[in-house]
Amino acid sequence: MNLLEVSQLEKSFGGVTAISNLSFTVPKGIVYSVIGPNGAGKTTLFNMLCGFYTPDNGAIHFKCNESSSSVALPVSLQNMATDQIASLGISRTFQNLQIFYNMTALENVLVGCHLQSHSGFLSALLRLPSVQQEELQVRQNAYQALEFCQLEKLADAAADSLAYGDLKRLEIARALASKPQLLMLDEPAAGLNDSETRDMSLLIRQICDLGITVLLVEHNMKLVMQSSDKILVLNFGSLLAQGSPEQIQHNPQVIQAYLGGEV
Repeated sequence: MNLLEVSQLEKSFGGVTAISNLSFTVPKGIVYSVIGPNGAGKTTLFNMLCGFYTPDNGAIHFKCNESSSSVALPVSLQNMATDQIASLGISRTFQNLQIFYNMTALENVLVGCHLQSHSGFLSALLRLPSVQQEELQVRQNAYQALEFCQLEKLADAAADSLAYGDLKRLEIARALASKPQLLMLDEPAAGLNDSETRDMSLLIRQICDLGITVLLVEHNMKLVMQSSDKILVLNFGSLLAQGSPEQIQHNPQVIQAYLGGEV
């Protein structure tokens, strides 16, 4: 089953085409990577999928579970606000860290749990037992996300005291806390050393093992080849190639686009 379906997607900025006639499908339960040279349109694609940008043309459909949404399946993401898209089960991280540095690690992850809170204002004001139970469950979910990302010992540490690699995993923990069906990771290995990159590759596979589909944008080709089930290659906003890691590694068009000649 395809979880995400993109059809003839297009986006331009001031006459410059960022995405051109792009179509692809992301099957459920895999790591699907999007790669390409700088300026290929990868982040623009992510921003359209999350509702930050509105496509000029084309369609985006997401097949969410009925348990996470009352909307009929499949769901068109066109003209949806970012919070509406998140409520369907889509979460993301960012190329540039979006961390609340004045909060603890746990508090950062609790921000990602807001979709699990259903108590009304009056119930919260009166501190009803149902509200207290909900708060306890949300807190437990946040701790579980931290533990999964091996950050439980840093739960009470201030975010501005954490190492860069820990901050990368903290952002992933916050995204996981929203219980997504599709997790979009934008360059999670950027700025990491070799050891941290290996750990990140393992973490991505562990996330997939949970049944969460991962859509990955990444420049580190070693991580991409180790982590991915399928890879899509963008070049100047257009689809250049797609296939398994082995197929992409030996595709002459991909080699040409990345290295400018034969290998």
